[in-house]
Amino acid sequence: MTKADIVNIISSRTGLTKQETETVVDGFIEAVIESLKSGERIEIRGFGTFNVRKKNKRIAHNPRTGEKVIIKEKVVPTFKISKEFKTAVSDKLKRLPEQETEEA
Repeated sequence: MTKADIVNIISSRTGLTKQETETVVDGFIEAVIESLKSGERIEIRGFGTFNVRKKNKRIAHNPRTGEKVIIKEKVVPTFKISKEFKTAVSDKLKRLPEQETEEA
């Protein structure tokens, strides 16, 4: 699924034009990025939590040469899905094989 697909779905469900919906989706994405850049945590109940996490410096190995490589400390964005989100998806996927066997 692409951003354009998401815009089409939201547009058809809300009655907003595709251009208005794309502006809202772009605004949401920009707000998330800006908040994470400033170190803020974003919690959307029933969906998940965006956060930033510090990864410590570590030593890794170049798989091609076997040489040790130092990977610098960095900050990375993370996303943790909510329990409701996880349950809804896993329950739906659990039912799919049952439906396919019933049809056969």
